[in-house]
Amino acid sequence: MTSTALPPEVPKGALDDATAARLEALIEQEEGAQNRLPGLLGHAAVAIALAMSLFHLWAAWDIVPTTVLRYVHVGFALVLGFALFPVARRFRHRLMPWDIALLAAGIYCIWYLIAGGDDLQDRYVFPEPMDIVVGWMLIALVLEVTRRATGWIMPAVAIAFLLYAFFGDMLAPPWRHQGYDAERLIPHLTITLEGIFGTAVDVSASLIVLFTIYGAILQASGAGKFFVDFSFSLTGGKPSSAGRTVVLSSFLLGGPSGSGVATTVTLGTVAWPMMRQVGYRGDDAGGLLAAGGLGAIISPPVMGAAAFLIAEYLKIGYLDVIVMAIVPTCLYYASLLFMVELDQRRIEAERKADPNAPPPRTMRVDPVGKLLRLYGFHFSTLVAIIVFMVLGYSPTLSVLYAMIVAVVLSWLRRETALTPRRLADALASGAVQSIGIAATCACAGIIVGVITLTGLGLKFSDIAIQAAGGSLVVTAIYTALIVWVVGLAVPVTASYIICAVVAAPALIKLGVPDYAAHMFVFYYAVLSEVSPPTALSPFAASAITGAGPYRTTLQAWKYTLPAFLLPFVFVTDPDGVGLLLSLRDGMTWIDVAWQVLLAAGGLAALASAAQGFGRRILAGWERWAMALAGLLMIFPALVEYAARDLVPYPHMLGIALAVLLVVLQRPRPA
Repeated sequence: MTSTALPPEVPKGALDDATAARLEALIEQEEGAQNRLPGLLGHAAVAIALAMSLFHLWAAWDIVPTTVLRYVHVGFALVLGFALFPVARRFRHRLMPWDIALLAAGIYCIWYLIAGGDDLQDRYVFPEPMDIVVGWMLIALVLEVTRRATGWIMPAVAIAFLLYAFFGDMLAPPWRHQGYDAERLIPHLTITLEGIFGTAVDVSASLIVLFTIYGAILQASGAGKFFVDFSFSLTGGKPSSAGRTVVLSSFLLGGPSGSGVATTVTLGTVAWPMMRQVGYRGDDAGGLLAAGGLGAIISPPVMGAAAFLIAEYLKIGYLDVIVMAIVPTCLYYASLLFMVELDQRRIEAERKADPNAPPPRTMRVDPVGKLLRLYGFHFSTLVAIIVFMVLGYSPTLSVLYAMIVAVVLSWLRRETALTPRRLADALASGAVQSIGIAATCACAGIIVGVITLTGLGLKFSDIAIQAAGGSLVVTAIYTALIVWVVGLAVPVTASYIICAVVAAPALIKLGVPDYAAHMFVFYYAVLSEVSPPTALSPFAASAITGAGPYRTTLQAWKYTLPAFLLPFVFVTDPDGVGLLLSLRDGMTWIDVAWQVLLAAGGLAALASAAQGFGRRILAGWERWAMALAGLLMIFPALVEYAARDLVPYPHMLGIALAVLLVVLQRPRPA
């Protein structure tokens, strides 16, 4: 079985061996260190992965009972997880006896659950001794496969919640609960659909795995490479357009990639030489590449796994989530464009000041027309899923039909044709890529099961609201901090799952619409992609550029911070839901357009403040003033709260302040 490796769009020989090794090590932190099993073992692993994909494709087409689908999905994750992810790095590329034992134990647990049928479900309140034994085994297996695939932090958090469930009666109020023994807790987590096999695994089994396979098919057909080439061609390959190229290509590549790290690496290997010629420092370039990679998680139509969970928690269609994400995604990339335009102005000013600086060279690229003529069909495969959902098909059928479209259209060119061998490899690759997500969702189910059983979510909401003094603004800030801190330790999907049941209810209790609260939590969960110690995208970018990883992470924060103030509009401004293309009573589309213009203007002001550049280099007080102008336009509720309603018309004041600062920024004489 092929191990975790660089994305296929990375040109062969684009990186030296040492850099390639560092990048693969970083990617393994997110996707686990996979085995290269030799001979028959490797073929068997591929066959099992292919079987997993075919099972889920069949489940998308035909009716499979909910419990069976969830059980089998976790079963495949356990089998492939123990076969492909070693217990420790020194045991790589071998299938050890304990791997076989754990694999067999996983098969037995899933068989026990499926064979138990309705009788097992009916007796979860009064379980038999063997039910408890199998439950303990399953929990241990889920914790171990999650540790192998994603690291030790997520299982450690789950164990802490288990201890809370068992010994919560020993804590002081308000954290105290009645306490639960194994006969009550273990069946709740392993037999019912409230724990391991809860909502997260349901979404993973019915949607996430299908979109992962879809992304693997697009990658195998060369869609990712085409989007990168198209972006460079559209900007003419000019060094002055290096930043714009990164932003455009990250937007296009995010769909088929679905991975922030993969997008960052793919772009970095191609764009970094050109960015270096222009004058980008290593940490600046790495920060921009990581920020572009982060866009892969929030870009429709193939958003991050957490987006599918939003649809399930809110009981809405995935198309509704995509619609809500359109404007925030466009504003995110607009913010990046503001930043790179200011970057270019700053770099050009520095180049003019240095007469000895060599002129940048233009890259040789194929014309846009030629690329569209040869490979433009890849755009059809990307939008097909949206078309099918608009036509009324379910997300599962839509992605299934979109895969068929992608496979058929790939035969328009010999070099992109998905032959049976390439298609089988793509299906197997998609299944393997879903293992980490499936394990994370199963492990998160343990946490969610404890939260629902103990009532911790409601307790936490009351505590957060009381600590904030009932203020929506302060509660939103607390919630953002909580989600961000959780995201420091666990991946985006796990961060969203935990905070959706712990932090979001506090906002909803204060009158925030549920969809706005969940989108707020989602966007702050995404910050974990650029936040240490899980800042894998900046770390991967720093390996390419040679800059320090933490300096690169700080630069990534700089590029993403303006856009990530935007979610406060969703929850603190009653009309802010317009950015989610949702209209409350009395709103019109003119109000939505006004909200978008305010947000864009505020992001431009914050970008100028973050870069310290406008029409010229900004003085310190000008940067602070520009930041205030951006806050007044984007987050006026914060200013109103701090000033106790002494600031009249904050939006208009922010616009006036920004305009005044731009007028005053006449370039200083040399």
